[in-house]
Amino acid sequence: MPGAILFDLDDTLFDHHGASRAALARVHASHVAADRIDFDAFAAHHAHFLEELHLEVLAGRLGLDEARQERFRRVFGALGVPLTDDEAGRAAAEYRLGYLDARRPVPGAIALLRALHTRAPIGIVSNNLRDEQQEKLEVCGLQPFVTALVVSGDTGVSKPDPAIFRIALARMGVSAGDAVMIGDAWDADIEGAARAGIRAIWFNPNRRPRPDEREGVGELHALEPAEQVARSLLEAMSTR
Repeated sequence: MPGAILFDLDDTLFDHHGASRAALARVHASHVAADRIDFDAFAAHHAHFLEELHLEVLAGRLGLDEARQERFRRVFGALGVPLTDDEAGRAAAEYRLGYLDARRPVPGAIALLRALHTRAPIGIVSNNLRDEQQEKLEVCGLQPFVTALVVSGDTGVSKPDPAIFRIALARMGVSAGDAVMIGDAWDADIEGAARAGIRAIWFNPNRRPRPDEREGVGELHALEPAEQVARSLLEAMSTR
């Protein structure tokens, strides 16, 4: 069997940050208090509460709609603008519409997967719900190239738990030594893959400093040019 190439989805192949920022700008501009709410502070609070409440969604303690409303209630509240339930609901709905309109792949993602998929099976390992991630793949034109979609919402385990990586490997019929994992989140993707015995490559388009000097971790700053990146990933996959 050929080896496998595993990818994170959000902010590795799918531009979650760009979609979220566009949606936030829409919510910010539509609120009557926009002139006294700094957008960067608004975005920073949103990122914090998004991560916090996302864990509640993955654990099954909150539904997506409920989490979105609570997120905006907390964001505006942290900025001194309390929302009623109706206002929180409207902000959540506005954000969702803006996010759906702004969904895009990371530049080069489609060309890269097209260059890879005939040479090695491609898996997605993601901390999210299946329907949400499946729709992103379809909307962005990535689905035809993906062999397996493994999400925490189905498996009951989340990155960096090595169990979710092992599930992906089992579904694709490959061993850890025959796979490589590419992701933007050091803790979830790099640490998690390493704990599962998978070689990891850090997708770091903003060229942030490495959190640690772990040996054997590659680094990728862009997904293009596709053929060049594809060759480097296939070489990393075949390096024992």
